Amino acid sequence: MGLEDAKTHADRAVTAEGFRGHSFENTFSGAPSFLRRKYSKDLTGVDIAVTGIPFDQAVTNRPGTRLGPRAIREASALQSPDAPYGWGFDIMEEFAIADYGDMPFDYAAPALIPQVIEAHADKILSQGAAMVTLGGDHSISLPILRAHVKKHGPLALVQFDAHTDTWADDETARFDHGTGFYKAVKEGLIDVEHSVQIGIRTDNPDTLGITVIDAPEVHRVGPAAVAAQVLDVVGDAKAYLSFDIDCLDPAFAPGTGTPVWGGLSSAQAAAILRGIAGVNLVGGDIVEVSPPFDPAAITAVAGAHVATEILCLWAWTRRG
Repeated sequence: MGLEDAKTHADRAVTAEGFRGHSFENTFSGAPSFLRRKYSKDLTGVDIAVTGIPFDQAVTNRPGTRLGPRAIREASALQSPDAPYGWGFDIMEEFAIADYGDMPFDYAAPALIPQVIEAHADKILSQGAAMVTLGGDHSISLPILRAHVKKHGPLALVQFDAHTDTWADDETARFDHGTGFYKAVKEGLIDVEHSVQIGIRTDNPDTLGITVIDAPEVHRVGPAAVAAQVLDVVGDAKAYLSFDIDCLDPAFAPGTGTPVWGGLSSAQAAAILRGIAGVNLVGGDIVEVSPPFDPAAITAVAGAHVATEILCLWAWTRRG
């Protein structure tokens, strides 16, 4: 199989017979599933399900992350149709990966969204598949964590972000992109002793005991040292990885709701993600890709690569 198969491969997101193997469609055509994976709501035999939550309601200044899942899927078609570079194994041959599609919801009933997201995650996890989510603003991570904790118990959090998202918020009815991890800690979802936040560059005096490796520290010590510290903090704990695209500097991800200068480069983020191979990842998300603010789709391309790395990190541990 190879690029010559583009003359016969089309719409493999719909027509593929199974969940393994590669698709060699023309990059500019075909149904835009994530990495050309087959769409399916039946996850029998599926190892990992990729799903989209096209929701945003409180991103600072720049709405539009509801369009992120679609943009990330489209950008993923630009990746090489071969095995993800540098991992040493072919995740799409070894593991069954499905695109579960987007979560349906009533946009006119925003107060119900947290419960809808949690139920959506429950449905995926109950079928035995791991879950990787394309967002959406960062508020979606809280109900996703609730679903994962029901299955796995409290989790270590590995968070790439410009913001800690642990600002105090004790109003249970609020669903805010900047306070989700505060609530997650207060609800006992996060094992703070084994959690770490990377790339932070906004002030928050109370980190709730989570280890913070801020952006200046990343620039000072380099990706290899950061990855080693992450592995040391997380240890053997089961972990959830949440990657807010504004962890990257706006030069590398202009299409985000909350851009902050001085962030990580794409190369730094890629090296850190690859460097934490071995973390016991049970799920993850990539959030806050806002396509309206990036007509060149630089941000969506970065988001697609991050999602692929999350899949590979999950697979690395399962391979033993």
